[in-house]
Amino acid sequence: MSPAIQAGAPAARRDGARPRRERRQQKRKSSLFANGEPMVWLTGGALALALCMIVGLLALVVVQGIGTFWPQAVVVKRTLDGRVIAGEIAVHEPYRPDERAFDALPEAARAVARANVEARGGLADRQMIRSGNFELTGEHFTWVSDVETASETRPEWMLVVERQSWGRFYGTPKRFLLDGVVVAEEPAKIWELFLKHHDSVRERWEERERLKTEDIGEINARAEAGRLDLRTIELERGSDSPEHRAAEARLEQLSREADAEFARVRAQIEAIDVENARTQLQLSTADGVEKDLGLDEIVRAYPANRIGLIGRWGVYLSRWSEFLFDDPREANSEGGVFPAIFGTIAMTLIMTIVVVPFGVFAALYLREYARPGPLVSFVRIAINNLAGVPSIVFGVFGLGFFCYIVGAQIDQSFFAASLPNPTFGKGGLLWASLTLALLTLPVVIVPTEEALSAVPSSMREGSYACGATKWQTIRRIVLPRAMPGIMTGAILALARGAGEVAPLMLVGAVKLAPELPIDGSAPFVHPERSFMHLGFHIFDLGFQSQNSEAAKPMVYTTTLLLIGIVVTLNLMAIWIRARLRRRFSGVQV
Repeated sequence: MSPAIQAGAPAARRDGARPRRERRQQKRKSSLFANGEPMVWLTGGALALALCMIVGLLALVVVQGIGTFWPQAVVVKRTLDGRVIAGEIAVHEPYRPDERAFDALPEAARAVARANVEARGGLADRQMIRSGNFELTGEHFTWVSDVETASETRPEWMLVVERQSWGRFYGTPKRFLLDGVVVAEEPAKIWELFLKHHDSVRERWEERERLKTEDIGEINARAEAGRLDLRTIELERGSDSPEHRAAEARLEQLSREADAEFARVRAQIEAIDVENARTQLQLSTADGVEKDLGLDEIVRAYPANRIGLIGRWGVYLSRWSEFLFDDPREANSEGGVFPAIFGTIAMTLIMTIVVVPFGVFAALYLREYARPGPLVSFVRIAINNLAGVPSIVFGVFGLGFFCYIVGAQIDQSFFAASLPNPTFGKGGLLWASLTLALLTLPVVIVPTEEALSAVPSSMREGSYACGATKWQTIRRIVLPRAMPGIMTGAILALARGAGEVAPLMLVGAVKLAPELPIDGSAPFVHPERSFMHLGFHIFDLGFQSQNSEAAKPMVYTTTLLLIGIVVTLNLMAIWIRARLRRRFSGVQV
C-alpha cells in the first residue's frame, strides 16, 4: 500500500466517526424528553381533565336546576294489588327485580310479570312518582315498578294544586262551593269559576299577610319601644323618680292605643278571612277521597294534562318569579328564596367593603413602609398560613370574639334595657361579614403586595424627584397603577366569601329569617339581625329537610342561583378591573 493511502486511512476513519457523533447528538436533541414533550402532554392532559370536570359539574347543575320548575304531566297508576297512585314522575330508571318483587304480586299475575321481565333480559322499569296529598298518604314520593303496574292513565282534568302548606295536592275537580252552596259540578265550569275568583282571593290573602306582618309588627314595635324607654329610665333614674312615673303613664297610654289599634287590625283580618271562606274548591283524589280546599290556601293550580306548550311556559315562568321574589314555605322546600338572595348579596358586599381597605393597608405597610427583616418575613409567613386555616375555626373565633365579647360589651353600653335578651351579643349580619372578612384577608393581601411590587421603581423615583412626599407618591402613582391587581384580590375574596357556609352557621345564618336586615322601621338598617344565606339554604335543603328526595330539585336550582350570583358579582369586579387596566395600560410594565 502506498504511503499516501496509509496516511489517508486515519483521516477517513476520522471523517466516518464525525457523522456518527453528529447523528448521536442530533438524536439526543430530537429526544422527546429533551424537548419536554411528555410534560407538555401531561400538563395539557391535566388541564383538559380539569376543564372536563368543571364543565361536567356546571352542566349537571344547569340541566337539573333549569328543569326543576317545568310542569310535568300527571299519571295515574293502578297496581296489581289494588293501589291507586297519582302524581308527577320525578325519576325513571331501569332495575333488576328480585323474587320478593314477584312474591308481593297476586298469584295470577306472577307468571305474566316474570315472563315480561325475562323477555327484557331480567330488567324492568320503575318510577318515583311525586304523589303529594301528604295529609292523606303520609308520603311525598312513591316508587312504582312496571312489574306491579296493572294500568296507567292520564286523566284530562287531574289538577296540580300548589298550596301554602302540606305541599302539592293532586285531584280532579268535583264541586265549586260559594257561601256553602254548590254552584258547579262540571270540571270545565269548576275551572272557570276557580280562575274567576282565585286572583281576588289571593289579593285579599296578601293584604291579610301585610296586616299581620307590617301593621301588627309596627304596633308591637311601638309597645316594645315604650317598654324599653321605661326600663332605661328605671336604670338611670330609679323606679321612684318622677321621670319613671311619667314614663309609666306614657306606657299605659301607649298600651291603650296599641290595644285599640290591634283590635282594629284584627277586625280587618277577620273580615278578610270571612270573605275568603265564601269560596271553596272540592277535589277528589285518584282513589276517591274528597278534599275541600279554600282558594286562599292555593298558590297555583293548573290542569297538567290539558295545558299546551304556552300554558306550560306560563307555569314555568310563574314558578321562577315566585322562586326569586317570594319567601320560602313548606320547610324551605317550596316557595321562594328572596331573603336568602338578599342576605347573600348583603353579606358579600359588606365583607368586601371591609376586607379590601384593611388588606390594602396591610399590604402597603409590608411593601412600602416596613423594613425587610425577620419580623416582616414572619408576618408574611403567618399571612400565608392563615389562608390555610379551616373556615370553621374562623366561625368559632367570630362567635367568641365578635358575638360574646364585642357584642356583649355593646349591649352593656347601649342596649342595657333590652338585657337579658341580646341585641348585638348574638349572631347577625354584621358579625358574619366581619368573620368572613378575616377569613378572606390573606386573599387580598397577597395579590395586593404583588401588584405593588410590580409598579416600576423609576416611577417612584420620578415622583420623589418632582418633590412629592412618600404618601403622595403612593396615593397618586403607586395605588392607581396597582389597582387592577388590588381588584384581582377583591375578586378572589368575593368568590371565596360568597360560597362559605361553615362559619355562617355559628355567626348569624339561620334556616328562616322573616325580617330582612333592611326595612321601613327606624333605624331602617339592622345589622344585628340574623339572615338567610343561599349556601346555608342549600345545606338545609339537602340534609335537614323532612324529605330529601322532595328537596333535591330545589337543591340544584338554588345551587344554580348561587353560582349565578357569584358569577355576576365577579363579572362586575372584572369589568371595573378591565377599565382600570385600560386607563393605565400606557404606563404599566
